[in-house]
Amino acid sequence: MKVLNLYAGIGGNRKLWTDVEVTAVEYDPKIAAIYKDIFPNDNVIVTDAHQYLLEHIDEYEFIWASPPCPTHSKLQTMIVSNTHKISYPDMKLYQEIIILKNWFRNKFVVENVKPYYNPLIRPDAELHRHLFWTNFGMSKFNTTDERKHNEIKNTSTVYGFNLTKYDIKDKVKLLRNMVDPELGLHLFNHARNIIKSQDVNQLEIF
Repeated sequence: MKVLNLYAGIGGNRKLWTDVEVTAVEYDPKIAAIYKDIFPNDNVIVTDAHQYLLEHIDEYEFIWASPPCPTHSKLQTMIVSNTHKISYPDMKLYQEIIILKNWFRNKFVVENVKPYYNPLIRPDAELHRHLFWTNFGMSKFNTTDERKHNEIKNTSTVYGFNLTKYDIKDKVKLLRNMVDPELGLHLFNHARNIIKSQDVNQLEIF
């Protein structure tokens, strides 16, 4: 499968995917370099994921997008309370959901945090600390994600990722922003099984 992994980070969501040809898009060159070191066979592009999606949306069989979450996070209520400075939510999140739901012919996942406001577009699934917008159904998923996430404090190792050797400032933040690899695999497998089923049905028609 040709897969587009947008806002790739270090690839938590992608870690357990197999039999894939992945294009990963990450804006930060240092983070992109870590991703490339971990997944040397992936095509890693350092550019703006938001714009890349518009220009290449028809080239992939599956798209995963995890747009930046800080302006949507419930932590905003604490920040505003302490600093009295209000920030606009980054609306790229909803722009991408609208584009994918209306124009992408294959399967997709958009992932983000539970926001401090009522989501402007109703999510299709809520799993642990994440909301997901998709165009396919999925089953419930039991994971240690919450426990693991809360353990990430002063460590450079979690979910099989070890960032000790990398020269990057906030390793804890990088790890906390990851999607549990088992959760990433759970959603990916649902999408892949649906795509395979559609391909079989298409062959049967002809």
